[in-house]
Amino acid sequence: MIRYLLRRGLFLVVSLVIASVVLFLLLRVLPGDPANALVAVGATDEQIEAAREQVGSNLPLLQQFTTWIASVASGDLGTSFVSGLSVGDEVAARLRVTLPLTLIAFLVAVVIAVPCGYIAATRARTWYGAALNAVAQLGIAVPVFWLGMILIVIFALNLRILPAGGFPLGGWADAPTALTSLVLPIATVAIIMSASLIRYVRSAVLDVAGSDFVRTARAMGSSFGLAMWRHGLRSAAVPVVAVMGMELASTLLGAVVVEQVFALPGLGSLLVTGIAEHDYPVIQGVLVISTLAVLVIGFAADIAQRIIDPRLRDRLSEASA
Repeated sequence: MIRYLLRRGLFLVVSLVIASVVLFLLLRVLPGDPANALVAVGATDEQIEAAREQVGSNLPLLQQFTTWIASVASGDLGTSFVSGLSVGDEVAARLRVTLPLTLIAFLVAVVIAVPCGYIAATRARTWYGAALNAVAQLGIAVPVFWLGMILIVIFALNLRILPAGGFPLGGWADAPTALTSLVLPIATVAIIMSASLIRYVRSAVLDVAGSDFVRTARAMGSSFGLAMWRHGLRSAAVPVVAVMGMELASTLLGAVVVEQVFALPGLGSLLVTGIAEHDYPVIQGVLVISTLAVLVIGFAADIAQRIIDPRLRDRLSEASA
């Protein structure tokens, strides 16, 4: 297991380096110069050249990359061309909104999806099992921004019990107000995510319910519930954990849509602003942090799968032998 952790950790580092190279090159391939963020329309050639020198876009590409990657390796994401603020500080401030939104929505979705998916699989022939399956299919088809606007109309405009958007200027210093402002965004993300997870949990339970070891356990006198608890839970959990990791990562990356709908000052809105202003340090900083988060989530999901199912550890040992 230790050997696997080391190999998987090395893979994570290599993946992050490759992603950083691709990100850097793609930004330079796109039309436009980062110096445009500092000059006004009709600027002279001298002003444009001075701006390019200020942001470093006049340097050779390799030198730009080595300077940037050395800064990132030391924990410095650079300075915004537009605001002049530290990108690391800006990202950290925005994560105080995006991380609670994503993690709380994920936990709520898991709490909803696991029992509902199990019921949808084991009670497929009942009306409520079929209803859960139908609701999950409908939830997958609903666009997240549309659901967010519907919740705003119902709970903010009509009932007036929750704010339509925004976040307190004091941040989490005013925790009750901050949590209240995140209720509708969390509900939006959790509903969409739980709909997808219900389908995966249902499929995993159905696969395990028809397996030989569950049928054998039932033939030996165990009830279906007991056979699933003792023998099927781990097998069903392995693919679900992998899907949960992907859902969490995609939700973190896709938070930009929800943040735009509810006017939240999160990581997604910072990325949109950076793209609009050609603020390369901000774009690079947000995407590097997002990529790192996705890789870490994938790493954690792999470890969780091997903890849940010992057979994966046994296969790993055989492969290493």
